[in-house]
Amino acid sequence: MIKALKPNPWAVLRHVVLLCGALVVLTPFIWMISTASKPPAEIYTSDVHLIPHHFALWDNLQEAFAKSNLGRFLLNGLIVTVSIFVLQVLVALPAAYALAKLRFVGRGTLFALVLFGILIPPQATAIPVFLLLHQIGALDSYAALVLPFTISVFGIFLMRQFFKTVPDDLIDAARMDGISEFGIVWRVMLPTAIPAVTAFGIFSVVAHWNDYFWPLIVLNSEQLRTPPLAVAHFRNAEAGTNYGPLMAAALVIITPLVIAFLLAQRRFIEGITMTGLK
Repeated sequence: MIKALKPNPWAVLRHVVLLCGALVVLTPFIWMISTASKPPAEIYTSDVHLIPHHFALWDNLQEAFAKSNLGRFLLNGLIVTVSIFVLQVLVALPAAYALAKLRFVGRGTLFALVLFGILIPPQATAIPVFLLLHQIGALDSYAALVLPFTISVFGIFLMRQFFKTVPDDLIDAARMDGISEFGIVWRVMLPTAIPAVTAFGIFSVVAHWNDYFWPLIVLNSEQLRTPPLAVAHFRNAEAGTNYGPLMAAALVIITPLVIAFLLAQRRFIEGITMTGLK
């Protein structure tokens, strides 16, 4: 006779807490989608309901694209985030490989400086970097949005932790085959570090796609605005209190991030978990 399995009360409690936490996190997004799908008459009514009686998402999207150049702003965000990520990887992988696998004097000190750099918020260095960009005439350009973030100390740290899990025998075999140290980085270490690179890419793209502080400081031209800055100006200049098109514009801007995370979710989890193995 098979005994009925009794539910673990602690497991049930954990799931309840996780579901409550997920509901709290998702509530703003649910409300945003609901508002973006409603006509103005339903948004301002005292009757609170999530499902619209008249579905107006397409009309709000059309109005949002008609009143602002959302396509250009999305392209700006794509150019900036991809450029930053590529440059960060080009710097982080060789630096992480040197800190993880090469033996040289001062390696521990350099790694300590990397850890110290993680503690410094970007706002603390904003004024010196702004003055430097002003001196070289790079303000109000893509360079002003990309260059300050070329070196990511978090990326170096994450890649270094992952490279520590790679067997030294693999590297020794590559050296015996005559591959240079830079060749080992790009031909041996990079293919093995795809999960870590994907995890870092999610962090990097989300951080710089959603960055409002730095573009607000260095940009004046409307054509260079990034998505968060564009939504803020759209709110002030175009939408006003017309929350339907405003929420539709916000929905368009966060959709690429959601899609990217869903596509890279498995690699993202692998990269985060494997960097803590050693």
